[in-house]
Amino acid sequence: MANTENTCEVTVNGKTYPCHISMAMDLVGGKWKCVILYYLKDKPKRFNEIKQLIPTITEMTLSLQLKQLEQSGLISRTVYGEKAPIKVVYEMTDFGKTFRPVLDSLYVWAHTMINLSEESKSKLNLL
Repeated sequence: MANTENTCEVTVNGKTYPCHISMAMDLVGGKWKCVILYYLKDKPKRFNEIKQLIPTITEMTLSLQLKQLEQSGLISRTVYGEKAPIKVVYEMTDFGKTFRPVLDSLYVWAHTMINLSEESKSKLNLL
């Protein structure tokens, strides 16, 4: 990882980002990646288990997001068996597990926002 002296620019694996947050968002950004990681943070799950936990995600989107998380090294995909029915399990890698504290902090922050008084939500335009 290289950082230039006068900017926040960072290069990771040959890809240059304008800042560290940009690099992180490339790995976990979007509507579903953090949600998927949240459900994988405590134990491995099969595709259908994840789908049941996130009923509003389409199967195609879930499949794409899982592939992207796997390519990023945040999760692993293990196939058990060679003949139908095969079992495919997704779990966080050691690298992915380094993101757990961030997921926990996001959970606490969201929980705090949900439990704000109606007056506070109105002031923050959360209604």
